[in-house]
Amino acid sequence: MKKLFVFFLLITCFISCTTKEIKVTVENPSDFDRLSEMVEIPVEDIKAKITLTKNDVFVVTDSKGEIVPSQLTFDGKLIFQANLKAKETGTFNIKPGKSQTFQAQTFGRLIPERKDDFAWENDRVAFRIYGQALVPIDGPSNGLDVWYKRTSNLIIDKWYEKDLAGIASYHNDNGEGQDDYKVGRTLGAGAMAPYTDNKLWLNENYVLQEVFENGPLRTTFKLTYKDVDVAGKTYSETRTFSIDAGSQLTKVIQEYGFTAQTPVAAGLVKRGNDSIIVSPKNDFIIYVEPFSQVVDQVYLALVFPEKFESSTIDVYNDAASHVLAITTYQPNAPVTYYTGYGWSKFGFVSLEDFQQYIQHFSEALQQPFIINY
Repeated sequence: MKKLFVFFLLITCFISCTTKEIKVTVENPSDFDRLSEMVEIPVEDIKAKITLTKNDVFVVTDSKGEIVPSQLTFDGKLIFQANLKAKETGTFNIKPGKSQTFQAQTFGRLIPERKDDFAWENDRVAFRIYGQALVPIDGPSNGLDVWYKRTSNLIIDKWYEKDLAGIASYHNDNGEGQDDYKVGRTLGAGAMAPYTDNKLWLNENYVLQEVFENGPLRTTFKLTYKDVDVAGKTYSETRTFSIDAGSQLTKVIQEYGFTAQTPVAAGLVKRGNDSIIVSPKNDFIIYVEPFSQVVDQVYLALVFPEKFESSTIDVYNDAASHVLAITTYQPNAPVTYYTGYGWSKFGFVSLEDFQQYIQHFSEALQQPFIINY
């Protein structure tokens, strides 16, 4: 009789401790709208409440019961996007269901057919960085390049294919944007380097790449470099990039093998006497690219969630200078920041529009969605 009672309690607990659906409320605590922003929930928390059968996956639906695109990330999160007005709360549900195929909004890959470039993008922006195969041709260049997009379509494969085939150069705007940004031997559009003795110590092109995930909502990959020389000593260096659907910025996790506190700086190439905006809180910098007959009204930005310590204009060599955001790298503590851009031909009519976007982006990092489930 006692054994039957214990068995009954176990069955009751199993029924009460598991569920077929989790209700999730997502609150926007900000006084501004937050659109296409990612919601992240640890998968282990979901598994504690929902048991999947062999062929099921976690499916997210909105308050109308419609399926919302989602992704399981390599680091154990279920992510999906929410569009919430100021102070608005949205309701979502997570339940077992059949696997879904969602349209990819992020993508990145090694481009062996173009000297080992690595390129990545989302539905708003595109970036690339250079591999070792390019060094014998153009010399070392580990700065960050940007491609000016004006389409929500993914264009990396298309642009490379047409350019390499001689059909249409991606340096010309063929209706979807173009590559007109110049990197050379600089940090380009937001790369980082050690900054000691008031000097930047640039590394060479990356040597290894590893893709962790590739859409539909987030792409993440890691680049490994040769050891970087800093005043006669060498240190390991890696960069981990990720990009989310809907964002103007790519996330960078910069890691060095420093054993002591070391100044580092992320920078944007400065090309003339153009507008520079440094946030009073030291959380973002905006740089306006100079007027060009080819491309005009391009706005670059750096955002630091943990804030930077100071900013300066640094002359790297006779041909280039940078707008730098400087901070101190602590041993075994990678620096996380964001870099990206906006363009008047794709969503940002004025500098004021882009500055508001960056300010809201930074504030959202400090005040994330309030998630309950």
